[in-house]
Amino acid sequence: MPDFAPYAKKLGLSFTNLNLLVEALTHRSYLNENRAVASSHNERLEFLGDAVLELAVTNFLFSKFPQKDEGELTAYRAALVNTVSLAGVSEALGINDMLLLSKGESKDTGRARQIILANAFEALLGALYLDQGFNSVEEFLAKHLYQKINEVIQNRSWQDPKSHFQEVAQDKRSSTPSYKTLQEAGPDHDKKFTVGVFLGKEEIARGTGKSKQEAEQAAAQAALTVTGW
Repeated sequence: MPDFAPYAKKLGLSFTNLNLLVEALTHRSYLNENRAVASSHNERLEFLGDAVLELAVTNFLFSKFPQKDEGELTAYRAALVNTVSLAGVSEALGINDMLLLSKGESKDTGRARQIILANAFEALLGALYLDQGFNSVEEFLAKHLYQKINEVIQNRSWQDPKSHFQEVAQDKRSSTPSYKTLQEAGPDHDKKFTVGVFLGKEEIARGTGKSKQEAEQAAAQAALTVTGW
């Protein structure tokens, strides 16, 4: 097992109980191959960190946007703390290189690795909360997460693609998008839908998904890309 003191330093943190950091960066899969050197994984800390993160981000948004209503604040929070966002912060911090994983899990890429990184980030927050308290968690998030709210608002990533495309289509074309299922393939337990999004009779883009709703969102996202909106 590596020395975790340099990891703490790289993260800009100083742990009174370094074992909390070790636990936060230990994936369940690692225990299966290394029971002699590791006794606990990060899922309990992840559970705690998830709650701490939600409270901290809620407090930040509540203070920053005194004129926003509950619906918009909830959407902002969801965009800030989703898997992609947290995985990005986690990777930027170098957590990907600090994690203790099984040989199999260490080969995972894409969505699977994003989930692992996001969970590890929440576990880290749980460890920091136990070691130093809520204020330290807020300071850490202020350095590494809160500034992303500007990007969220600028890119409208707080808004789902269908809602976003409808809003801009009505503004730019005075037209409300419609969606049509163009293809349905595969057995009942593994369907694949292809949906087209239209403005009037003009097909703007297509999207695929395991449900019609997922395909519609994919089509709307594709339409935003095609139109540059």
